[in-house]
Amino acid sequence: MYADPHHLSSIVAAFLLAFPALFSIVNPLSGALIFNHVMEERGLAERNRLARRVGFYSLIVLLVSLWGGAYVLNFFGISLGALRLAGGLVVAVRAWSLLNAPEEHEARKEQQAAPAGDAEDVAFFPLTLPFTTGPGSIAVAIALGSTRPRAGEPGQWTFLLGVTAAAVAMAACVWIFYSSASRLVALLGRDGARVVNRLAAFLLLCIGVQIAVSGVQDVLTPIIHGAVSSR
Repeated sequence: MYADPHHLSSIVAAFLLAFPALFSIVNPLSGALIFNHVMEERGLAERNRLARRVGFYSLIVLLVSLWGGAYVLNFFGISLGALRLAGGLVVAVRAWSLLNAPEEHEARKEQQAAPAGDAEDVAFFPLTLPFTTGPGSIAVAIALGSTRPRAGEPGQWTFLLGVTAAAVAMAACVWIFYSSASRLVALLGRDGARVVNRLAAFLLLCIGVQIAVSGVQDVLTPIIHGAVSSR
């Protein structure tokens, strides 16, 4: 039994939309550098355990935001077009700030992770929320979830499979990067990580603009059709 090539391509397209955006906003490279600094007094086994738990908790946060965030907002009467437009603008603005002032982002992350150096049970707070998957990551995930096809339209389940795979891959990146934080510090250093993060931020900017454009199309299409049909 062979997989439908159309379904497979839809899953890959959804993955390629979601993963670069999540990678850019979660920013596991710079996160690993800060994680290494904050956790430097803890043993390797404990750091690996924390990295594994943070990866798992990050997956839960991302999946809830991707699957349910758009539905929750729709429940309050926000149209999918408006959600896509607003979400795309949020993603684009966030990407622009990451692209132009990564130092401010790193400083904020360091402040968020600082309590983890003293507390015992820190995997969920503050290492997952807000350090790894904070409000910005949740907003981006909700914006990505808003790009799903409407109920009844083809491709809804393949889209969900694609973005779910992206969330799983992102959580795996968090686990691997945090577990390998000391090696990443030696390999890349802070400057190398900033170069990679700027490239990822540019991709996130492009994705945000694309989501916003689809929202504009959703909002304007009924208006244009109504104006044409009324003639």
